Amino acid sequence: MKHFIKETDFKAHELPGLFALAQSLKQGRGRHTPSSLAGQTWAMIFSKSSTRTRVSFEVGIHELGGKAIFLNKNDIQLGRGETIADTARVLSRFVHGLVVRTFDHDELQQLADFGSVPVINALTDLLHPCQTFADAFTLAERWGRGGDLVGSLRGRKIAFVGDRGCNVANSWILGANMFGMKISLAGPAGFDAAPEFDQLLAREGFAKGYEFTSDPYEAVRDADVVYTDVWISMGKEEETAERIKVMSPFTVTPELLAAAKPDALFMHCLPAHAGQEVTQEVLDSPRSIIFDQAENRLHMQKAIMATLAQSVHAG
Repeated sequence: MKHFIKETDFKAHELPGLFALAQSLKQGRGRHTPSSLAGQTWAMIFSKSSTRTRVSFEVGIHELGGKAIFLNKNDIQLGRGETIADTARVLSRFVHGLVVRTFDHDELQQLADFGSVPVINALTDLLHPCQTFADAFTLAERWGRGGDLVGSLRGRKIAFVGDRGCNVANSWILGANMFGMKISLAGPAGFDAAPEFDQLLAREGFAKGYEFTSDPYEAVRDADVVYTDVWISMGKEEETAERIKVMSPFTVTPELLAAAKPDALFMHCLPAHAGQEVTQEVLDSPRSIIFDQAENRLHMQKAIMATLAQSVHAG
């Protein structure tokens, strides 16, 4: 059985097939109805609020022929003290897969360890792999030649500006190394990757696969993509004033974007706070592909779910 907890749960040789499936599902949407999840029910356990993640997964499960059950953490016994292990064992008797959006990455890992159905990471404080794969697919759509979607990413540079220790930044470090991309991250001191992420990176063999800098212009030099995320993630609201103060030199402005390659693209996983991590002018720029990213969450996640369901059947 396969889970999707982190980017490297899919091996390099599996990526071309996964990306091709996402492309096929996107191109065929509305013309034929896949049945990868026919007769299946998937539970979605969300401890964090969501727009894109919740809607894209619910729609994706439906379009693959399955049924989604949305469960707020407080709707189930986890909110009253039941162990994660017991919840995993019980839900595995009822449903065919779990989509989990939570704070503590270890909670997600326990659901995978103690359950007997596929578990998908829909975001933790450590990683956001569905976002990274959808982002990479979005870039590959633009750069791919002759159907070589994954190969089109190789050698490209992505610059991440802002909170360089957030889950999206962490995931993009893993993803960039998997896709053969270069990645440079710019942000204030003290906002680096968490120690457990550095340990994960080392285990995956990517210990030196990124650059950190405090100069955003250095980070975006020769970049094909400039990426940012919100400065105040869910659960960090008490740090708002301090984060805005120290992050303000790292706003993605038209001037900063212009310091990247002339055809560099701008990405943001949304929601965006114009005037903080990015200006409205950049968000509205023709080089901004933020809504393509959002749309492709649906298609890539459908490909991931279909592949995981197939792996269970094959097992």
